[in-house]
Amino acid sequence: MGRCALPPLPRYPTVDELGARAAALVARHPREARLRRIGTSRAGTPMWLLSVGHGSRQALVVAGPHANEPVGGATVLRLAERALADPRLTEGADATWNLLLCLDPDGLRRNEGWLTGPYTLGRYFRSFFRPGFLEQPEWLPDGAAGAALPETRALLGVQDQLRPFLQCSLHGVDVGGGFVELTDDLPGLAQRVAHTAARLGIPRELGAYDALYWPGLGPAVYRIPPPRRADLAAAITEAAVESTWFHPHRHGTLTAVVEAPMWGVAAVSDGSPPADRDAVLRAVSRTLRHDTGLLRHLLARIRPHLAAVPDTARLLAPVDDYLLVCPGLADAWDPDTGDGAAHPLPPLSTAHLAALRISGRRLALRTAGLLHQLVRAAGHDPAGALPELDRLIDEWCADYRDGCGARWIPVARQAEYQARVVLSAFELAARPTGAGSGSGGPGWESGAAVPMQRE
Repeated sequence: MGRCALPPLPRYPTVDELGARAAALVARHPREARLRRIGTSRAGTPMWLLSVGHGSRQALVVAGPHANEPVGGATVLRLAERALADPRLTEGADATWNLLLCLDPDGLRRNEGWLTGPYTLGRYFRSFFRPGFLEQPEWLPDGAAGAALPETRALLGVQDQLRPFLQCSLHGVDVGGGFVELTDDLPGLAQRVAHTAARLGIPRELGAYDALYWPGLGPAVYRIPPPRRADLAAAITEAAVESTWFHPHRHGTLTAVVEAPMWGVAAVSDGSPPADRDAVLRAVSRTLRHDTGLLRHLLARIRPHLAAVPDTARLLAPVDDYLLVCPGLADAWDPDTGDGAAHPLPPLSTAHLAALRISGRRLALRTAGLLHQLVRAAGHDPAGALPELDRLIDEWCADYRDGCGARWIPVARQAEYQARVVLSAFELAARPTGAGSGSGGPGWESGAAVPMQRE
């Protein structure tokens, strides 16, 4: 087109960078691209929708639904560039790409302490923020009519206005592997995910904790069950509740939740039978109980000194969520105390056990990181908790690195993986039933392969 693309950022974009780069794209492509404000966050931050193309069929891509998962911002910028450069994605498909730059911009701002790097596990968890379950904008605990958050209402309005044939929600896994969750089957996607992951060196999560009780549609692709009413603990741990994933289903929308890892762990791709399933489960459960006990004790020491800390309630809400669910998870995973026939564990591979170990440690690290922030925000540490929290965070991060083999995946590669999975879902969902070749068939890879920007 004779107009140079913006150079990709070698790191995660901040809220302000997302808006500025989207505006620059529109200025360079005023006929093909538009930027409009679709809402305002609780803190007054504009929520921007970048649209590319003029087709009658709408695709909606939602970045930043979870505050600590910033890869989606880099991905939507990459997708916008692709859609502007390749008319097959717009005119050729009679499609318009609608890219929500960030669903939780206030939460993303709270992560800016680690967002621009350097990327280490310790830095990430000490600056980690993710709101409590009831403040996460994708969930609809009281149904769409009772949506309380302005961010949620903005997304629901866009869904009902556009009635997209495809919605992609862009999520990130801090430690583990990539996987996809679908509200309906999308034949061929699992093969494409496998190919993309292999080309980019991304481990696939073959036993994702999020989808532990969900049916599989293929390796690293899972079927999201229809929503149901659940108590808070079940909603947090199982996520099979009413949500903005299912809300547009009434319009014929297929939703794909696309997870991309920050630190990859090879063991989550190991589908082999475990040598001693019960021994691993006992160890994971015992560790989670032990860590939860330490954190409860630390919280009890810290809490009396937090009255003057600004925004204490928002930082304590996710701490209370995590400490609420940890004992139940430890019991559910323990072969000696699990609830057996009422909620039995599915057959478990080595990948499942690796994911459970990572998940238990994640809950502890997130809690410790939030407590660390609360003590720092207080400006003093009368309970003497900070050295102990530092020791625990360092010890648990070392277990991720040395015990699980967690390795950092460059931001550009995370975003490229996520963009290619979205493009695969778009092509498969846009294809008329029975038309064309299936995934892995002749010719599909030539369109899916896009050179990766090197860092």
